[in-house]
Amino acid sequence: MLKRIGVQQLTVGMYLKEFCGPWLEHPFWRSSFVISDAKDIDRIRASNIREVWIDCGKGRDLPADETVVSVAESEAHVDAEIAIAAATVRNTVPVPCAAEFARAGRIVAKSRQAVTSMFEEVRMGKAVDTGGARRLVEEISDSVSRSAGALISLARLKTADDYTYMHSVAVCALMVALARQLGLTEEQVRSAGIAGLLHDLGKMAVPLKILNKPGKLTDAEFAIVKTHPENGHRILLQSGDVDPVALDVALHHHEKDDGSGYPKCLRGSAISLFAKMGAVCDVYDAITSNRPYKAGWDPAESVRKMAEWSNGHFDPAVFQAFVKSIGIYPVGSLVRLNCGRLGVVIEQNGKSLLHPQVKVFFSTQSAARIFPEVLDLARPGCRQQIVSREDPGKWNFPDLDQIWSAGVTASR
Repeated sequence: MLKRIGVQQLTVGMYLKEFCGPWLEHPFWRSSFVISDAKDIDRIRASNIREVWIDCGKGRDLPADETVVSVAESEAHVDAEIAIAAATVRNTVPVPCAAEFARAGRIVAKSRQAVTSMFEEVRMGKAVDTGGARRLVEEISDSVSRSAGALISLARLKTADDYTYMHSVAVCALMVALARQLGLTEEQVRSAGIAGLLHDLGKMAVPLKILNKPGKLTDAEFAIVKTHPENGHRILLQSGDVDPVALDVALHHHEKDDGSGYPKCLRGSAISLFAKMGAVCDVYDAITSNRPYKAGWDPAESVRKMAEWSNGHFDPAVFQAFVKSIGIYPVGSLVRLNCGRLGVVIEQNGKSLLHPQVKVFFSTQSAARIFPEVLDLARPGCRQQIVSREDPGKWNFPDLDQIWSAGVTASR
């Protein structure tokens, strides 16, 4: 039997089925676990969660003399109630990037915790928690709906230690944005997000000394890394109840349009739409991220490089939609304007990929910082235009990420 109780009634040994409240409000990345530590109860009570569902058939029951909020005979009843409650608090109304950065930063921070825990459990031989993964994807998807540039750009900022985990969060967000750009249904958008989140799960079967190697891999080591698509597919199959799209993308996100990819050397139409999407999103995040052996490329430079590779590597239509979803000058790109000032892109313009909003902060004529100013290059009468991308490494601005993210990254 399932019972809804107050958090003050929780005791060690109870099986927590579900939290009654938003995913961001509770202190764990997942639900559905036996409470084995009183400290976990303290963390729940310190959060904004006031009620939870417990499963008395899988853990300790409530004492007979205590009052319950409600009782449910089936998990379907609880799932339906949670879904209805979640739908009433979901917010997908579009907002400017700057307005979404703070919330996106919280989602990124909790996503890091969630994916790290999920992947480490897989490394220890445990099954994938698909329920927890779906809730994570829902939060990421809602953030992308409000402002695609905010979470996608924040997820690009990784350390060498958390690359594997945050890469999965970033690819999830990119897949959601791309799926919407392609006009897919909301169900397909969710499937794309799940696929992006789980596409690299097979890397948990790769030895850490290879996965975290700071230098170039040997041929033998790279051969081991190349087994991760098949390992990921196998792990997901063993977990059960996994979206078929996630299985497909895990196995085929390294296939190339010209047949030179792996593991099956598929070509053209033999590769599914979702796997083609996964290939583009995976490469973009990989080349824009800092790695132990190289610094990430500027977002705009990365788009340019990928355009050079698109013939044979990526499906042309999918790549074109991808560029539309993130922009020719994605958020965080350093650019030079025709007036000689340097700025960083902070917002896309849906009507023109060439005219984003730019925060200018440096004058090349005086070689000095200037008071930051936001320019909407799409505004009628605006004479300022982007004339070139700029290499951040050449200018060495230590606070570039803080400039475009309005300080969110400074607190992460």
